[in-house]
Amino acid sequence: MTDHTKPAMRPARPEFSSGPCAKRPGWTPENLTNAVLGRSHRSKPGKARLKDAIDRTRQVLAVPDEFLIGIVPGSDTGAVEMAMWSMLGPRPVQLLAFESFGKDWVTDVTKQLKIEAEVLSAPYGQLPDLTKVRKDADLVFTWNGTTSGVRVPNGDFIADDREGVTICDATSAAFAQDLPWAKLDVVTFSWQKALGGEAAHGVLILSPRAVARLESYVPAWPMPKLFRMTKGGKVNLEIFEGATINTPSMLCVEDAIDALKWGERIGGLTEMRRRADANLDVLARWVEKTDWVAFLAADPAIRSNTSVCLKVVDQRVTALDEAAQAEFAKKLASLLEKEAVALDIGGYRDAPPGLRIWCGATVETSDLEALTPWLDWAFESLAADLQAA
Repeated sequence: MTDHTKPAMRPARPEFSSGPCAKRPGWTPENLTNAVLGRSHRSKPGKARLKDAIDRTRQVLAVPDEFLIGIVPGSDTGAVEMAMWSMLGPRPVQLLAFESFGKDWVTDVTKQLKIEAEVLSAPYGQLPDLTKVRKDADLVFTWNGTTSGVRVPNGDFIADDREGVTICDATSAAFAQDLPWAKLDVVTFSWQKALGGEAAHGVLILSPRAVARLESYVPAWPMPKLFRMTKGGKVNLEIFEGATINTPSMLCVEDAIDALKWGERIGGLTEMRRRADANLDVLARWVEKTDWVAFLAADPAIRSNTSVCLKVVDQRVTALDEAAQAEFAKKLASLLEKEAVALDIGGYRDAPPGLRIWCGATVETSDLEALTPWLDWAFESLAADLQAA
């Protein structure tokens, strides 16, 4: 590999993974000393910590009082699947698929539930035609495409007088982007994304319209215990007051509480969103003056401020075949990891070759500013060898 002078500054924290994401600034294990360990999660202290996580989620995200918030198993995936298995079937279904997880929901609905659904799709870096969203159909979609770096610009495409329910996978949007609660009936996320929390737990938020669907519709298929949210034809409210369906990790619960407290201290959702926007702006200014790289999402109006996806556009690389381009992107991420300046920033395996850099609120803007010279160094180091070959 051609030797180039390395930048003098390094990111203080090289964790730019898109999940699990960087811990909040100043995090230490000592922050978890209040965790209820060695006791039942159904004990009075255990349920109190779970309820605290729910209440702080409501406060930071400004979730309306009439919405229910529950902690569920299986991360964001479990939360989305609980909603789909429990609610879909009585109406036509539409799905938006513009990245890998949206495509997973298409598979669940059409192959597993065997519902004939309309799929509105788009290539990585673009959005489907949102004008085709119908108000009479149930809608399943990701607000922010974690693997494509694309987000819906707002909720205007969802009718105020909709007849169906909207199921929104917001795992890489929550705590960084505005969610119009009046437009959304189910919202899901996991602690491991924008909160920098630990994995395996999901959060499920239900509007009154979603509750009405649960209480008026019984699916034709068997419902696993982990998906059952009703009892005697009514929503089991205990789930949304801290009595989880299965056993949660109380260490993970405490870690989520710590992250939520941090969010409250710095100014809540407004400041968390500002931090993510500032982080995206660092990369946007760098991309604008850098000729070897571009955003996968060309349109700034739909560009994610959390899971920022980049592609290599330098002719030395684009002249290679697809496999060689993918290999170059892997080497790029590997070199940065070897230097311990950027960990886990390779593009998602199903996405076009490139880099994916998390810019959520737990990432410091100064670390992204220190990262960009390293991105240039790594690229030129590898590209020079291509030219020499």
